[in-house]
Amino acid sequence: MTCIRFDAWEAPGCLLSSPDCCTDCTHSAPPIALNQKWHSTLPRLLALTIPAVFVLLWSTGFIGSKLGIPYADPIVFLCIRFFVVLPILAVITLVTRADWPRSLSMIGHCLFIGMLVHGLYLGGVFWAIDNGLPAGASAIIVGLQPVLSTLAAAALLKERILTKHWIGLMLGGLGLCLVLYPKLGVAGSGFDSATIGAVLISVVAISLGAVYQKRFVTQTNLLTATFWQYVGALILLLPMTAFESWSVQWTGEFIFALFWLAIVLSVGAVLLLMFLIRKGAVSEVSSLFYLVPVAASIEGYFLFGETLTIMQIVGMFFVVIAVLVARLSRSKVGAS
Repeated sequence: MTCIRFDAWEAPGCLLSSPDCCTDCTHSAPPIALNQKWHSTLPRLLALTIPAVFVLLWSTGFIGSKLGIPYADPIVFLCIRFFVVLPILAVITLVTRADWPRSLSMIGHCLFIGMLVHGLYLGGVFWAIDNGLPAGASAIIVGLQPVLSTLAAAALLKERILTKHWIGLMLGGLGLCLVLYPKLGVAGSGFDSATIGAVLISVVAISLGAVYQKRFVTQTNLLTATFWQYVGALILLLPMTAFESWSVQWTGEFIFALFWLAIVLSVGAVLLLMFLIRKGAVSEVSSLFYLVPVAASIEGYFLFGETLTIMQIVGMFFVVIAVLVARLSRSKVGAS
């Protein structure tokens, strides 16, 4: 058999009929350039697309909440949402044969994260909005999450934070204020210690939950860990429903909001969040939350006719720059 041999395998048009086409061939088999290029490109594509998809999905939570809260009390709404999510996750774990946590301590870690990230965070925000706090006000308070997560990660996980990273956080805070300020100016009720305190507790909860996830739950399967997290959220929230009514108006809007939040948010977006926390630094992942109000404002413009002012557009520009600065600075830290 005859083989076509080249001295440089990287040359364009390099051909070989088989790695072992002849016994007298002294050249080693050529690398498959196309596969090598694909394997080197795929991680880069995922690194760009997964954060973008996460921001888009997470921002739709504002839309789903706005549709569903009028038809059910907030904590009851969340519990129904989690009851819908758990069977879906159980089926997915069975089909994929995902490994379950084998130690009680790991299950306990997952339950505690669920109480923080899904129980206190979502419960506080939903309760505050239902009790009159404007969505813009709750969003800007939740926007403090990247700052708190960065500080917590630096203190508890010893993550090194560069000056550029702090600049990114400050730019993000400024941009967030510019994006949400027009909405805060229109709203004029619901500002009291109870509602603002509930959202502040929510911010602290998700910030600590992100750090706790990075510290204690890094090797557990994402599906099964998330399943136990929702169980933890229900353990926390179900007793609170004693102070609410289980009377639900099963309208088309409520059913759509319920399944959107249950499938797209509680399964898709949350799994992406856990994946990003596991693969990256907490401070880097938390910087993505600055983009959520921006995406929510754009969605509100197209879905509900909410107009965007020049101030909001300028704020969005600051937010995008802030996220780029924060992520680039963190990448340099990792390299060093």
